[in-house]
Amino acid sequence: MENPQDPHNPEPVSGLKQFIRRLPAVIGEAVKGKAAGIADSTRLREERLPLNWNEASVRTVISEIEDILRRGAAARLEEETLSEADRALVEEISLATSRAGSSNISRTEAYLACYHAYPELHWAFLAHMVSRNAGWNMTDLKGSRVCDILDEEAKRTMYRFLERSNALIFQDAYPQLLLYIKSRELGSSRFHLLPYFHVSRFMRPFWERFWIDRGSALLTVGLIINEQNYVEKRVIRHPYYQKYVTDKTHFHVSSLAGLNQIVFPLMESCVPESGVNKDDHTTSSTNSANEHGGNLAREQIGRHSDILSQEPVSVHDSRLTQEQVGELRSGPTKEQIDLHNSDLSKEHANEHDGNLAEEHDEELASAEAICHAAYGLLAEGCRGAGQVRRLAGRVVTDFGSLSARIALGKSLYAMLMGLRAVRSGAERFAESVPHTGSREDYWPELFTANIEEALTSPLQGSELLKSETLPPGKRLYSPKLLDAWGDTPYEPITREDWLKDWGALDGISPPQSPYLCDISREHRLGILKTALAHDAADDEPL
Repeated sequence: MENPQDPHNPEPVSGLKQFIRRLPAVIGEAVKGKAAGIADSTRLREERLPLNWNEASVRTVISEIEDILRRGAAARLEEETLSEADRALVEEISLATSRAGSSNISRTEAYLACYHAYPELHWAFLAHMVSRNAGWNMTDLKGSRVCDILDEEAKRTMYRFLERSNALIFQDAYPQLLLYIKSRELGSSRFHLLPYFHVSRFMRPFWERFWIDRGSALLTVGLIINEQNYVEKRVIRHPYYQKYVTDKTHFHVSSLAGLNQIVFPLMESCVPESGVNKDDHTTSSTNSANEHGGNLAREQIGRHSDILSQEPVSVHDSRLTQEQVGELRSGPTKEQIDLHNSDLSKEHANEHDGNLAEEHDEELASAEAICHAAYGLLAEGCRGAGQVRRLAGRVVTDFGSLSARIALGKSLYAMLMGLRAVRSGAERFAESVPHTGSREDYWPELFTANIEEALTSPLQGSELLKSETLPPGKRLYSPKLLDAWGDTPYEPITREDWLKDWGALDGISPPQSPYLCDISREHRLGILKTALAHDAADDEPL
C-alpha cells in the first residue's frame, strides 16, 4: 500500500499513524458537530405534543404495586381453572408470539403492526424504533467498519448478547400488547391472564389503569421499567455475558467514546395522495377509548379483522397491489364507506350472500398482516418523495446500569412521542422503509448492503474525512440482517418474577425529552470514529 499522503513515497503508513494524523480533524468535526447539534435540536423542539401524564393515575398504580409487595408470595399467581375461552386465548397469543419472534426483522415489524392497529400503544412504536437500532448494531458486527476490530468469537458473542436482549424483551412484551388488542376486540379486560405469560406482577396495575383512562405515557414508563428489569438478570448481569461482553475493554471504550447510539431517522414529507394529514390524527389526545390516533383506514382494519388469527405476511407479499397500498395510506373515501355499509346491510338481509362477505373479510386479512404487507410496499411509493435529512436520538453512555437504561428509555420516549417533528418524521420513515438491518435503510449515501459496491480501501477514515457522503462504489458495507446472521434460536430462560422490592418504583416519574435531541452530526462523527478505529487496528483484531 502506498502512502496516501505522498503517492511518490511507497513507504507504507500504519493505521495507527494515520489515526494520529487525523485526530485534529476529528476534534474539529466534534466541535462543529456540537455547535450545530444545539441549533438543530432547538428546531426539533419547537413544537411539543402533550403526553398527558396523570399524577392521580400514577398514585393509584404505585399504591397497587406497594400492596403487591406487602403481600409478597400471597400476591403471586394462585392456581385456578381457566375457562375454555381463556385457555384458547392463551394458546392463541403464545402461538402468535412464537411465530412473530423468529428474528429481529419479524419482531420489529410486529411492533409496528400493533402501533398501526392501536396508536395509543406508544410503547409499541418506541419498541419498533429501538428494535431497528438493535438490528443495525447486529449487522455492524459483519460490516466493513467492525470486521477487523473484533475477532470472530467476539463478534458472535456480541451478536448473541444483542439478539438475546431483543428476543427476550419481545417474548415478554408482545403477549401483553396482544392481550390488550384482544381485550379491545372482546370489549372487556383480559389482564387476569398476564401471569399465564409469566409477566411480572408489576405490570398488571399499569394495564388495568390504562384500560380505564388510556394513559399512554404511564403505560409506556411501566413497560420501560419492566422490560429493562426483565433483561437485567437474564442478560446484562448474566455471568457469561458479563465475562465476555460487558466487562470487556472494547465495550467500555465504545461507551466512553460515544459510539453506542440510538438513532431515529426522520423522513421528510411523504404526503398521502388523498391529502389526508396523518399528523393531525397522531397528535390528538389518547385519553378517549375511541381515539386511536390513526386515520379511518386503521379503524376499518381494526373493526373488520382479527390481529391474532392470520399467518404473518411477508413484507413483499404480492397479495396487496400498489393501488391497495395507496388506499391504505389515504384511507377509504366516503363512497367506499357507503358502498361497504350497503354491502354489510345486504349481507345481513341475504344469507346466501355470505360466501361473498367471507371472501371480502379474507381480503381484508388481519390488522397484523395488512400492516406488514403495506409496510413493505409503501417504500416504493414514499422513498422517492421523502428523504431522511435528520436523525434524532441519544448517545448510550452507561448501558450496564439499570437506572441509566430506564432513564434513557424514558428520554427516548419523550423525544419520539412528545416532539412533533420527531414523531411525524419517525412515523413517515417507519411506514416507508422496510427494516432490513442494514444501515443503508436510512443512510444510503454512506452505506450499501451490496458487498460488490462497497468500499475496498483499508483506510475508511480517509474517505469519510473527504466529504459528508461517499460516492457509489466507495460506501461502507452494511449487510442485511438475515444475510449476516439468519434466524437464531436461543436457549430457554428463567421465568421468575423480577419484582422483589420497592426499588422498582423509583423510575415511575414523568418522562422528559433531552435538550440535545438532534444527533445527525454526532452520529456521523461516531461513524468516523469507528472507521478510524478500523484503520488503526491495521488488521490486528482487538
